[in-house]
Amino acid sequence: QVQLVESGGGLVQAGGSLRLSCAASGRTSSGYSLGWFRPAPGKEREFVAAISWGGRITYYADSVKDRFTISKDNAKNTVYVQMNSLKPEDTAVYYCAATWVVGGRSVADFPSWGQGTQVTVSS
Repeated sequence: QVQLVESGGGLVQAGGSLRLSCAASGRTSSGYSLGWFRPAPGKEREFVAAISWGGRITYYADSVKDRFTISKDNAKNTVYVQMNSLKPEDTAVYYCAATWVVGGRSVADFPSWGQGTQVTVSS
């Protein structure tokens, strides 16, 4: 089991930036990828971005790929997502999750979840 704790959410104006963090503990040597999700209309949660265990492979949802950047500090076992050019439609609770499925993008691929951090983008 992996424990995940998110931080860094807050209120920002449209066009602004935020950086979210996700600190992982527990099975820290088991080779999982870490990703971010957020609620979306008609879905429980939609995939935002993910990064492989070693940090070399990243992948994004089309809606964020030119604005968000995911990275990882392996020494701290912490994943970050730098969110730039934020839009009001990015407002959501952002959840960090862990998966052992290579290239996983669906909620079902991620068995471990954090509690979420709120991001609010004002217009």
